[in-house]
Amino acid sequence: MTQSDKGETVYLTRERLIQMEKELHDLKTNGRREMAQKIADARGHGDLSENAEYDAAKEEQEHLEMRIARLQLTLSRANIIEASDLPNDKVYILSRVKLRDLKTKDEFEYLLVSPEEADFEQDKISVTSPIGKGLLGKVKGDSVEIQVPAGLLKYKILDINR
Repeated sequence: MTQSDKGETVYLTRERLIQMEKELHDLKTNGRREMAQKIADARGHGDLSENAEYDAAKEEQEHLEMRIARLQLTLSRANIIEASDLPNDKVYILSRVKLRDLKTKDEFEYLLVSPEEADFEQDKISVTSPIGKGLLGKVKGDSVEIQVPAGLLKYKILDINR
């Protein structure tokens, strides 16, 4: 469950807000038009009571409408945040945090973002994730221990920037 599902303010970067608005527009125009065509095509295949293609299209339509509703809800609660408005003294949302794993000595960076922007493959982690929560409020030089499902992680914060 994301922040927008709970009725809370959703913090987004301007770029993510624009992406979500474009996605919503595309789903409401092209997505709905394509879905109507799929349903019409499936309806043309005869008896609806035994028409698996029709049932699948109706289910896909339901998923499309749920995605549209979720995007609308998120956007209705969106509040734009700018990295330049936040200080660099501690780890906050939109902080880029350079870490050293104290076990493996590997170094890596994470960008802390809202749950709606999290993308682990792009090293964007949610401030509500175990690692995000463990880093919030910490300062450069701090050592942190973070409990995650896979075990205990031990990091040293090497740098914080925007």
